[in-house]
Order: sequence, then structure tokens, then C-alpha cells
Amino acid sequence: MTTNPAYRGRFAPSPTGPLHFGSLVAALGSWLFARQAGGRWLVRIEDLDPPREVPGAAGRQLATLAAFGLVPDEAPWFQSARGEAYAAALDTLLASGDAFACHCSRSELEAAGGVHRRCLGGPRPGREPAIRLRVPEGRLAFHDRIQGEFTQDLGRDVGDVVLRRADGYWAYQLAVVVDDAAQGITDIVRGADLLDSTPRQIHLQRRLGLPTPTYAHLPLVRDADGRKLGKSLASLPVDDADPTPALRAAWGFLGQEARCLPASGPPARLLEAALRSFDARRITPEGNRAAVQG
Repeated sequence: MTTNPAYRGRFAPSPTGPLHFGSLVAALGSWLFARQAGGRWLVRIEDLDPPREVPGAAGRQLATLAAFGLVPDEAPWFQSARGEAYAAALDTLLASGDAFACHCSRSELEAAGGVHRRCLGGPRPGREPAIRLRVPEGRLAFHDRIQGEFTQDLGRDVGDVVLRRADGYWAYQLAVVVDDAAQGITDIVRGADLLDSTPRQIHLQRRLGLPTPTYAHLPLVRDADGRKLGKSLASLPVDDADPTPALRAAWGFLGQEARCLPASGPPARLLEAALRSFDARRITPEGNRAAVQG
């Protein structure tokens, strides 16, 4: 294990329900990368969307992480308490001309293909505008430690990105960039469902003059039909009372050798063994599905 106290990683769940197996894979993967680097591992609750949140879910998620031995090195951050920081960043982007007010409705955008390249409608009485990030034409590429080279045409495939929604809620893309910089995150290890979001986040980092972390997008856990496992599809529910089976399955899904972990024992014992044997090079873009289905 190397020692790099400057390494700062994080796990950032949304409180829309209990942690499922896919979340455990992301939490364990990010913890292993951080611990092997001798760095710090943080938890941030992404509670930006009250209509989708489940009351008490954040507390249960933190309790589940603790039951699995995954305890952050600093007090968790809650994005719901970070509005002033997001407003300051938004003011900077508006002042520079990188952000603008957009009155387009969802139906107007859907009729135009769903990608915002120019405003299609004007102000409407009683309706607040969304605020968008101006995205230029052109391609943006970055290297992912697991998925390899990834390139995206921001102008064609993404369009102008929402920073604050018309309903007044802060958008994920702005909040995650601002908070990663504020917490000094150097390495982002998360699920590959967010791979597509990374180029727009890098563009936003550049417009705000913020550093770009290193990225590693873990493989997604999918069911037998190839669908991403959600809370309704999860075949391996996370059990706080019996963490060992799920921890071993998550370890195997990340391509690690089952024999390296004890067959039983408290989570701390399994994590200690995992840290001694973890080899990030064994993680494949698709993951080891057999370890989950078995």
C-alpha cells in the first residue's frame, strides 16, 4: 500500500432509498482506491431533489455503511446545506457569460430532439427560467482509469447544461463540481452510469477555474437481462445484519480473488484482508458478473 495523504476520494449517494448492491460496489470500490493510496475517504449525501427523496433514507444509508465497516474520515456533507456555495458559483458563470437564463419548456426541447442548442421560447408570466451552462461545439476527451479513453461531442450530444432548474432546485452537475472542489477531491471513483456526465463536468470545472480530478468509473451491476440493477431489480439486497455475503460478492464483482477474503467474520476483518490484496488492474469495464450471479 502506498502512502499519499493528499489523495481524497468520496462516495456520494442520493437518499432515494436504502443502499442496494450496486451502491455497495461503488462504496467499496471508492474506499479501496482511497485506502490503498493511503488517502482519505469521504461521504457526501446528494440530497438536492426533495420530491425524489425518502424521509430518513440518508440516515439509514450512513448506518448501512457503518455496518459494513465503511466509515468516512470526516463528517458527511449534505448538499441541501450548500446552497450559498452553488449560488456563488452560478453568479460567477453568469458574470462571465458562461451561463444564461433559459425559458424553454420540456415539451419544446423534446420536439427539437431533447438537446438544448439555442432557446426556443421566450419568458412566460409566472414561470421562472432555468439557468444553463453555455456549451460550445466540439469534442472533449479524458482518460478513465477503468473505462479507458472516453470522448464526447458536447455540443451535439449534450447541449447547454442545466445548472439551476426552473423549479428553483440546484442541478446535480453544478453541485457535484462545486463540492468536489470544495472538499479537495483528487480522485473520483463511481459507477459507470456517470461516465457520460464526466465531460460536461470537466467543461464546467474549466469554466470555474477548478482542478479536474482523476476519474475511475466502476462497472455497473446488471441483472441477467443486462439491465442496471435498481432498488426494484436488486437480486442481492444489502443486509446490515449480515454484511459478509454482500461484501464478498462486491469484492468478486470488482474482479478480485475470492480466496483473499475470509469466509466469515466481522466486516473490519474482511476489509483488512481486502486492502492487503486489492489490485485495481483486475477491475474490468464490465465487471465480473459471475461473482454476483453465483
